[in-house]
Amino acid sequence: MSATRYTYLGPEGTFTEAALRTLPEAATRELVPMVSVPAALDAVRGGEAAAALVPIENSVEGGVTTTVDELAKGTPLMIYREVVLPIAFALLVRPGTKLKDIKTVTGHPVAQPQVRNWLGEHLPDALWESAASNADGARLVQEGRFDAAFAGEFAAATYGLEALVTEIHDAANAETRFVLAGRPGRPAAPTGADKTSVVIWLGDDHPGALLELLQEFAVRGVNLMRIESRPTGQGIGNYCFSVDAEGHITDRRVGEALMGLKRICPKVRFLGSYPRAGVAVADVRPLRAGTSDEEFLAASDWLTQCQDGRF
Repeated sequence: MSATRYTYLGPEGTFTEAALRTLPEAATRELVPMVSVPAALDAVRGGEAAAALVPIENSVEGGVTTTVDELAKGTPLMIYREVVLPIAFALLVRPGTKLKDIKTVTGHPVAQPQVRNWLGEHLPDALWESAASNADGARLVQEGRFDAAFAGEFAAATYGLEALVTEIHDAANAETRFVLAGRPGRPAAPTGADKTSVVIWLGDDHPGALLELLQEFAVRGVNLMRIESRPTGQGIGNYCFSVDAEGHITDRRVGEALMGLKRICPKVRFLGSYPRAGVAVADVRPLRAGTSDEEFLAASDWLTQCQDGRF
């Protein structure tokens, strides 16, 4: 395995590359762009890279389903870090292009919902066609295949383009979350502001099946930060659930919730416990009474005393 190589959703000039470069270790790694999220992750699975940074969630469009599905299937990978990047688009064009000249535009599919209103107001007749990434859209504009692309302003210099309009976003404060995935290993030590990700498969479809799953978290005071259903590919009505929970696997409440899920679900895939991006310990929601590690340990000691006849 190349311990010095990180892959990411390319080509050069993507928001994913910008997010990756915010990590301190990126300065000492070889950063290799890949043509797709599966390609970036498969390079890690195959030992060609130590880790891959890929987008997983957008505050406007929701989950990036390609990433969610890739982490749920195939050889297991584990999330070690997350990066949250503010997102604003620029309309990139070849030098000399005016707004009235634009008949075709491109960008990543996740970008379209974030600029739809702007398009409707300023380029209502322009034809949209999706690209593999925003930077790939910029490359297609460079090649003359489209008149304009929505991408990061920083991509303009890479592809010899100009930013005709900047700071385009229909929703203020739009963000995209990225995860750094590597091969399975021991999770980093808890920081007090952590997130645990799992994929859960239901055993069968019956009334209350999802409620039973959620109760494993609720009764232990574990807050869910995201839950998303995804088809398993085994027919209509067959789903798994991608879940982000507050806390670390070494927290007693989180560990016991995962054990409870393992008892009632045919398959649970642990995707990692890792620090939450941009969150200090002081910002974490206070625990519900009875859910601290100390209270779990005290309850366990009490049960042992009862079993030993020591009341």
